Amino acid sequence: MGLIHIDLFTTLDLVAQSPGAPDEDPEGGFAFGGWQAPLMDEAVGGSVLAGMDGLDALLLGRKTYDIFAAYWPHQDDTIGRLFNRVPKYVASRGNPDLHWTGSSLVTDVLEIRSKHENTHVIGSLDLVQTLLREKLFDRLTLWVYPILLGAGKKVFDGGQVPSNLTLLEPPAAGGSGAVILKYGLADGVPGTGDMTRN
Repeated sequence: MGLIHIDLFTTLDLVAQSPGAPDEDPEGGFAFGGWQAPLMDEAVGGSVLAGMDGLDALLLGRKTYDIFAAYWPHQDDTIGRLFNRVPKYVASRGNPDLHWTGSSLVTDVLEIRSKHENTHVIGSLDLVQTLLREKLFDRLTLWVYPILLGAGKKVFDGGQVPSNLTLLEPPAAGGSGAVILKYGLADGVPGTGDMTRN
């Protein structure tokens, strides 16, 4: 069975809305669109590329799909060629226009896992909440940037359930202060204890 990877850029206060551009997702009057751009550096860029090693499918929410479908088909770089080559599955309650070659509506995440080794979910915060709630993910990679926004859609915004995760490798940091954290979903639920007892 293949793995579902959730890949998110986030701030220290876990805002993940609209990292790439001012008009990416202005929902709710979000005023900080493009917050990631001034903080990108070679180390972060290299970790993003390395994280896509083995990616053989994308699973996207409809809003992220629309953003990607407007941009990536016109890019002839490493990521553009990869994204244009792999199947793209779209989670939507409606019937979106899936004009990007290789795109289809998702009907069953488990079926995607049986077809692909490494399916990546990029952005897609509404979809991420469902995947967290249903524990339909295997890996969670967060690029955490050293800023606080105080507003915007968050990584953990009501979708999560008590879950154990394990750190898969030591954290890495970029020159801008971004820290890359890679976790895997582990069995069980968090334990509790009493630190007042010896």
